[in-house]
Amino acid sequence: MKHQRILLIGGTGFIGRAIAGELVNRGASVTVPTRRAVRGRELLPLPTVRLVETDVNDHAALARLMVGQDAVINLVGILHSRRGEPYGPDFARAHVDLPRAIAVAMKAEAARAGRPLRLLHMSALGADSAGPSMYLRSKGDGEAALRGEAAGSALALTVFRPSVVFGPDDSFLNLFARLAGIAPVLALGGAEARFQPVFVDDVARAFVNALDNAETVGRSYELCGPTVYSLRELVKFAAQSAGHRRCVVGLPGPLARLQALALEYAPGGPLMSRDNLDSMKADNVAPAGWAPAPELHLGPLASVEIAAGWLGGLGRTGHLDAFRRAAGR
Repeated sequence: MKHQRILLIGGTGFIGRAIAGELVNRGASVTVPTRRAVRGRELLPLPTVRLVETDVNDHAALARLMVGQDAVINLVGILHSRRGEPYGPDFARAHVDLPRAIAVAMKAEAARAGRPLRLLHMSALGADSAGPSMYLRSKGDGEAALRGEAAGSALALTVFRPSVVFGPDDSFLNLFARLAGIAPVLALGGAEARFQPVFVDDVARAFVNALDNAETVGRSYELCGPTVYSLRELVKFAAQSAGHRRCVVGLPGPLARLQALALEYAPGGPLMSRDNLDSMKADNVAPAGWAPAPELHLGPLASVEIAAGWLGGLGRTGHLDAFRRAAGR
């Protein structure tokens, strides 16, 4: 790989771990900042990953992290925030202020080192400064902030906009599978909202394939799986794969909003929020006729059906067995 030293911000998360593994497999050295090193314990077996305990929201700490790096991948994203207009302070900090600070720190390092730097940024499908939810508006403003900083600078920026991402450690299909194990009926707000889930390994390959590819610079890419599903269909699939046949009841708007308000205060953190419902007002699917960009070299994308392997209790390798069967291997 041309870009050998990678700063992976948000690398301890579900998608970050997959990207870290893909980078290590291709010989890159990866620095992963985290506030608490224990959050990155699953990365410790990877031989060329270095965990750094620090706060990326501290501008001085961020500048120190940039020194000697060839590229930065920013994956930081949150699903919940306090309320605010056009979005709450938590969304502003994670989705707008941090990307801008990353770009500013990278420009300073590029000037110091006398060479351009590569920046890959994970946004979200449907990101729009005028979108229906705080989440989507903040993601849209984050993209705008990055483009503004990158314009005319030594930053080579590429933006990715994935639909909902699934995988063995996701908090989407796995959540519904767990809920199906304790609830005889699943009452669901936004049941007819549409999604185009994309497999975490496909997302990781898209990022790493783009890293050295000059053709992707200045571009934005939607990342979606091969099939569109309603939320109702996805919940039924997750429940059945986990061995639970459950009735899924779609809630009308006022009841869905009341349920979301209650779930915002669920023990252990929000399971759903009113803002999540607002996000679902816009279908989370690719434009008509969408196909993966050929320069990303992704090949056939995995279907959500491979999740039956791990949702059915087959463990982390279950999805690989299902993938092999689907490919006739």
